[in-house]
Formats: sequence, C-alpha cells, structure tokens
Amino acid sequence: MADLRVSVTEAFRHRFGAPPVHVVRAPGRVNLIGEHTDYNDGFVMPLAIEQAVWLAVRPRDDDRVVLHSTRATEPADFRLGAMERGDGWGEYAKGVAWALQAQGHELRGLEGVLASDVPEGAGLSSSAALELAVARALSEGAGLDWDPADMARTAQRAENEWVGVRCGVMDQMASACGVAGHAVLLDCRSLAVTPTPLPAWTTVLVLDTGTRRGLVDSAYNARRETCERVARVLGVPALRDATLDGLQAAEDVLMPTQVRRARHVVTENARVLAAADAMRQGDAARVGALMAASHASLRDDYEVSSPALDAFVEAAQAQPGCYGARMTGAGFGGCVVALVASDRAEAVAEAAALAYRQWTGHAPTAYRVRAVGGASLEPVPALFL
Repeated sequence: MADLRVSVTEAFRHRFGAPPVHVVRAPGRVNLIGEHTDYNDGFVMPLAIEQAVWLAVRPRDDDRVVLHSTRATEPADFRLGAMERGDGWGEYAKGVAWALQAQGHELRGLEGVLASDVPEGAGLSSSAALELAVARALSEGAGLDWDPADMARTAQRAENEWVGVRCGVMDQMASACGVAGHAVLLDCRSLAVTPTPLPAWTTVLVLDTGTRRGLVDSAYNARRETCERVARVLGVPALRDATLDGLQAAEDVLMPTQVRRARHVVTENARVLAAADAMRQGDAARVGALMAASHASLRDDYEVSSPALDAFVEAAQAQPGCYGARMTGAGFGGCVVALVASDRAEAVAEAAALAYRQWTGHAPTAYRVRAVGGASLEPVPALFL
C-alpha cells in the first residue's frame, strides 16, 4: 500500500542518509482455486493482492548486498562473489542472487530497506513476494531486461535449490504477472497467463486462521515426491497428464494413499478449468461450489487441511452471501479464501470470524483483497526528492 512506500522510503533515508534510487513493490497472492497442482504441471487461478513487499534500494559500487527488514533485527548481508548457505529470511534474497548469477548475469551490490504487510506463513506467498522484490531490484541495478515469467522461474529456482522448498511456480508467477482487477488462469507447464475477471458483484475475502506452518518442516516436499512417483507408475510426464480412468486401472500397483493424492490433482485441475469457464460466464454460484469441492478434496484426498482451516471454511460457507470457501496455500495452517457477494462482504467476514473464534479459541482476522498488477518499480515519493 502507499503508506508502506512512504514508510520504507523514510526508513531508507534514516538509515543511509539519502533517498533511495529505486522503490520496488512485489505483491503477495491468494489462490482462488488450484492447490498443489502447480508442481504437477497443472492449472491454478491466483490473484496478486494489495498486500506486498516494498523495497527501497540504491546500487553499490562493490559486490556487497545489505538488506534491512522492518520485521527482523538482523540484516541480510552477503557478498555476491562469496555466498554460503545460512539461516533466516536473508536466504531468500541470497537464493535469488545465486540463481541470477547461475544464469550468467553480472550483478551489482545494493543496499536497502524492506517492509511487508504480507502475513508470514499464512499461505499468501510472503516468500515469493520477497524473492520477486529482490529480483526486481537486482535486475534494475544490473540493467537487465525485466521478463516477468523468466524472473518467476528464477525465483522458483532460488526457493527450490537454495532454500530447499520444492514449490511449484504459481506463487512467483502470481507475484510477477498479476493483472489488476483479475484472477489469472495459469498453465504451469507453458506459463501461459489468461486474465480472468471475477463476477462483477463479488468480492474475495481472506480469512486468516491465526495458525501457521513451516513449509520446509512440513509434509509439502513429501506430497510432491508422491505425485512424481505416481506419474512414473502411470507412465506420464506429470499428473497433469493423468486421467481418472488411468488412475483406476493402476490401483492394484499403487498404495491407497498414492491413489488419493493423485486423485486430488486430477480432479483439481478439472475444477480450475471449470471455474475459469464459470467466471467468464459470471456464474458465482458455480465457482463457489467448485471451491467447496476443492476444499473437500484437499482435506480428504490430499490431507493438507487442518481443524482450524476446516472450521473457518465451515463458518464462512454457513453465511448468507458466501458462494464458497476453501483453504488456500500449501495447507496445515494459514488462510481460507472465500468468494462472497460484495454487499455482504463485511457481514460475512464478521459473522464467520465470530463463529470461528467461538469454535476454536483462535484469534482470526478477515479482510477483503483486491487484485493488483505484478512486481513493479514505483516512483520514489515526491516529498523525499
């Protein structure tokens, strides 16, 4: 938001004694439908959201990168020519620099201050937003052309190979390629992006359960390994190419858990494409029904939901004006996404949060989100020039 652009610029001036040369914005994302399909070369439907990472920076004349975060006491501080793996939030920045250099790009050092209002560990892609903000800043400092899809792939490589989370490309693509006012239908194999408008009278709510998970320590990587194993048994490049008939024919050689995991991916891909058609037709009820079916599949077949997520989904779907709700993100904690009638958005958010709090004792938050454009250079606020 604009106040973060001002505050991160002020923080930079306070720390470094002069205004920044660039201000970068990279949004978080909420995924409307299509979960755990991206690393199976499938289809997803995210939207970039107003909550974003803001980074005020200036280039250096050496190869040192120094980034201070308003959320952390210790900065990310490393040299581009001598990077070693470590711990903490700075590994995401370091990984992006490593991935860009691995592609043959010559980078300049930089110094900066970042701030974010993307909740961490909530399934809204705080890490991807950080990666894209750093990629945008490093690219600008090095004079590189900005190709959103290519930079999304670079950021994904940083998270896969440097940080150690075998995520798909959805989060980075949403942050890089978001389209204002639209969700985007993303083909995770071709990286084709199709802007898809929400029904005009609807609003997207994010319902934060107040519970968190850590991807590296969770079963995320295990889910991906299972999917890859099933694809090999079925003789297909990825589960995007599998069918329910083919899966049924292989049940004798697969474990029941493997069948359930693959069934989620196959049916979820179909739900994403059906939701895109329904959105183009303005059929909010159909989109909501597909979201509800997605949550049931994630809960029962993929087993990545949680009691808190289930409770918030149930609380939301019980409210008049809610078309559908589902967990969003990797799961095990974090947020629910709901599609609601715009004139009922506040009432749905308040009533669902109250019911959830009464059922679970957790302290939730609930808020509207607006679809915005992807990572960008923003003007330095005029009062600092």
